[in-house]
Amino acid sequence: MKRLISYLRRENVFTIALAAALLSFVLTPPGPHVLRGIDASTLLMLFSLMVVVGGLRLAGVFSHLGRAVTARIHTSRALSAALVTACFFLAMLATNDVALLTLVPFTLALMAQARQRDVILTVALETIGANLGSMVTPIGNPQNLYLYASGRLALADYPALTWPYALASLLLLLALTLCVSRSPLSAQAEAAQPVEARRLRLHGALGVAALLAVAKVLPPWLTAALVLVAALAFDRQALRQVDYTLLGTFLCFFVFVSSVKECAPVRAWLEGMMAFSPMWASLLVSQIISNVPACLLLAPFTQDAPALMLGVNLGGLGTLVASLASLISFKLYGGAAGARKGRYLAAFTLLNLLFLALLLTLNAIMGNA
Repeated sequence: MKRLISYLRRENVFTIALAAALLSFVLTPPGPHVLRGIDASTLLMLFSLMVVVGGLRLAGVFSHLGRAVTARIHTSRALSAALVTACFFLAMLATNDVALLTLVPFTLALMAQARQRDVILTVALETIGANLGSMVTPIGNPQNLYLYASGRLALADYPALTWPYALASLLLLLALTLCVSRSPLSAQAEAAQPVEARRLRLHGALGVAALLAVAKVLPPWLTAALVLVAALAFDRQALRQVDYTLLGTFLCFFVFVSSVKECAPVRAWLEGMMAFSPMWASLLVSQIISNVPACLLLAPFTQDAPALMLGVNLGGLGTLVASLASLISFKLYGGAAGARKGRYLAAFTLLNLLFLALLLTLNAIMGNA
């Protein structure tokens, strides 16, 4: 019981989702609508991608790429620019969570003797870069994958809708890395480990299958079954890399939304809020419950998928809880020697507000407000 309570306290978003799902049964008793409301395709594709990315991470692929990026870099400023850029683009292909889990520890190791000001700025910019780079592709983050798997947006919609925001973000990210000092790096990265060829071949093949499912060439259930069987047979450790809590959070919110949709007064209130402004509503809700649950909650109440997508992606900026990925980098930084959590939180919030103001201004100029 103590372990369960500790887990629920640690996984706040899942706890909120579970409580919301259970409380929704007060509004609407459980019934067939609950099963109909669960988007199995999203859950299966998310599971498949998590196994593949976890396997590639265990194989050392991302660490090898990170060291390759920084092999010839000798100053804190150059390192910061390289890693922030790497986070931005890696998030497009391997999700914002994986980008931060891979590169933030590497950053902390290389900058162990650097000034805390430089470390804080670099990690905060990496986090923003991962959150904003991930919006360009349907597999960059869970909310995009959900909108794509549910048929609300097509593959080409993501870069077409987000490239101005992504380009402006990247330019500002690189400009802000100039604030990092040019002090020489005194900490060295550990020797690069060779990539595990067997794992690379296995998860490379499974990755092709997962991408075919994303492209809707293969059915998600077939791909998930193939990934599960292959991982059980050849790489069970990859299954332990899956964020089952995130999958559970999705499931709980699917249940919650399916129940809410059956309650006429609540449905009318959410529809009215989304009718007023899908982008602003989803952006503001993201600040409170984070952008993934916000997307799951609000998607059924609007037909304007592009506005919803922009709202939850830009909504990853702002508060620390606005994006689950931001909590990951905060935990990683907080566990490092000499960490100053208060200073990090202040800098992170200030930078997020700066980026949010810039991108909302750009949105208004483009006439999408």
